[in-house]
Amino acid sequence: MKDYFEVSVKINPCAIELATEIFFERFECEGVVQAEEKYKNLELVETTNNIAKGYVLFEENECNPAEIQKIFTTAKEELKEEGFTDEELGEWTISVKKIINQDWSQKWKEHWKPTKASEHVIICPSWEECERKKDDILITLDPGSAFGTGTHATTQLCIQAIEKYLKKGDEVADIGTGSGILAITAIKFGAVHAIAIDNDPLVIDVAKDNAQMNCVFNKIDFMHATADMLTEQYDFVCANILHNVLAEIMGDLKNIMKPSGYMVLSGILDEKKPVVLEAIEKHNLKLVETMNQEQWVALVVQKA
Repeated sequence: MKDYFEVSVKINPCAIELATEIFFERFECEGVVQAEEKYKNLELVETTNNIAKGYVLFEENECNPAEIQKIFTTAKEELKEEGFTDEELGEWTISVKKIINQDWSQKWKEHWKPTKASEHVIICPSWEECERKKDDILITLDPGSAFGTGTHATTQLCIQAIEKYLKKGDEVADIGTGSGILAITAIKFGAVHAIAIDNDPLVIDVAKDNAQMNCVFNKIDFMHATADMLTEQYDFVCANILHNVLAEIMGDLKNIMKPSGYMVLSGILDEKKPVVLEAIEKHNLKLVETMNQEQWVALVVQKA
């Protein structure tokens, strides 16, 4: 019989998605806590985001911390060969503990409470009861193994940009959709249709379930795809992915923007902003606004 073990990896916060990918690709992992956050009256009061905690199944005699450390050390070295630095990745040292008589899914749910993501958007876990004011928009989510619970600053910055720049009747593209949260939010704010894509096929069913839960499934097309595979153009584009990927695919992102269309670029640490700004300038996009939250930046751009 297999048991759950909590594997904690010390990282730089900007490497959270890379570490999460290692958990799902190289272990029998059923979920990852990307940040532990405390809320009071829907407001974030404390966060810990430099440790990724994966909930992994092992036969008891097969859980070898030294072997787990070797996997993460090797993965880190592979990432460094791709151009990432020690500073960007963090330590990648691990610790392991057995979870006694406790399902991982219940444990991580303890850390996710209703969140005020923007002036009018409340993100509510599917297992929680949420109160809202008359003008609030409620997004109900169950992220499963997908990224995007609405608590991370990068997601909240995108939601704030949607609230400010999206117009009713817009066509929207959500690049790297994860849980589907941004496409769902766009529809709730009046977008007529959205296409939501991700290069991870495992998250598509999660995103579809969340769209169904929020009664917007018939207005969103979900696809396992990348930006260069899209042939249509959109009024509003969301891209919440790593800064180096944003820079690399900026041309593809520009191609799917309608003339005068807007795009929000997120997932950018403040210190990495110049990398993305250089790509924006190279592709002749107009910088409309720089948005900041904690150590994260989102850039809103417009196509001429």
